[in-house]
Amino acid sequence: MPIATTTHLNFRGRAREALDFYHSVFGGDVVAITYADAHAVRDPDEADRIMWGQVASEDGFRVMAYDVPGTLEWNPGENSYFVSVRGDDTEEITTRWDRLSVGSTIVRPLEPAQWSPLYGMLRDRFGVTWVLDVTAPDQG
Repeated sequence: MPIATTTHLNFRGRAREALDFYHSVFGGDVVAITYADAHAVRDPDEADRIMWGQVASEDGFRVMAYDVPGTLEWNPGENSYFVSVRGDDTEEITTRWDRLSVGSTIVRPLEPAQWSPLYGMLRDRFGVTWVLDVTAPDQG
């Protein structure tokens, strides 16, 4: 199974702007799912913020972005990015998750999400936040 790492940038209210900018630089396709789109609004003022976004170009460029909700701490110097590992094989992603989770703090368990058959987040023993997920068929 091929896997890919993708830089996953974290913002507070500027993810759409960043995705549009990276799209203007690298081209490709933009996907932006808001908290409202995902039926995950906790604060009405954040309904149009990005819960999951990506720019993907044919030449292989990928960057993901989201707006950290106001209910979570966010310090751009501490959690401005995630390392995202994506693949299309559930068993392989689960195996990688199991290995990476040793000595880690689980932020979100590896489980189905609205945008992915499996999605999980953890902070490893070195303080790096990893997101592992299975690519949904329409995300490429």
